[in-house]
Amino acid sequence: MKKIIFTTVLCLFISSLGHSQSFKTEEGKATFYSKVPLHSFEGNSENLVGFIDLDEKTVDFYIDLETLDTGNGKRDKDMKLTLETKKYPFAEFFGKLVSDFDPESSAIQDVTVRGTFKIHGVEKEIEVEGTLQMKDNGLHVTAGWILSLLDYKIEPPQILFIKVDKEQEIKIDALLKPVDG
Repeated sequence: MKKIIFTTVLCLFISSLGHSQSFKTEEGKATFYSKVPLHSFEGNSENLVGFIDLDEKTVDFYIDLETLDTGNGKRDKDMKLTLETKKYPFAEFFGKLVSDFDPESSAIQDVTVRGTFKIHGVEKEIEVEGTLQMKDNGLHVTAGWILSLLDYKIEPPQILFIKVDKEQEIKIDALLKPVDG
């Protein structure tokens, strides 16, 4: 229910902007890569919601953490308990594009975004490196950063003496469609 309300509010906000340089998606991909001794795994969600306004240089992405899937039911259940997804159902990044981007070019362009990432009820200022590329059907975005679980008061889970790495690699990939004005 929270996801529906949040998505509806975001879409209403986006619709009210009506900029030709605004783009949104509700089908982006978020991936995290995790390691434990002698093993690594990843979790994915195809439910990354995002909005970029090139005129205002704003970037806003969020994900319902309940949609993350590692391909292992027990690991998914443990991950959601660790992230306390019932209490903190979303992770969100809101920031500003701080590097130049030429929307007239179809080349892949490196960009930097600074803003606030929030997960597990904790907000931290971060800088994210990524790419933007104008395409005929929208704006393609990729980005990645390292998330330190301890920075967000997330205790890495462990089984006996095997503990999940404190640092998780996060990547996003999405094609954002123009917002109809």
